[in-house]
Amino acid sequence: MEERINELELRFMQQERTIQELDEIVCRQEQVLEYLQREFNVLKQQFLLMSPSVSRDPDQEEPPPHY
Repeated sequence: MEERINELELRFMQQERTIQELDEIVCRQEQVLEYLQREFNVLKQQFLLMSPSVSRDPDQEEPPPHY
């Protein structure tokens, strides 16, 4: 009986360690996703500034500088 309890305790501790490791991985991935989202937004804004005709309606387009 005691051997069985020890086996269960061992399994439990391994599962706890695995859960902790997975939690850390998920947290790091969330940080990376947030970073990538911010970077994407920056690139999107830069693109909108560089190529307004591709991303805006003609009515929203600013006239060229020679107008």
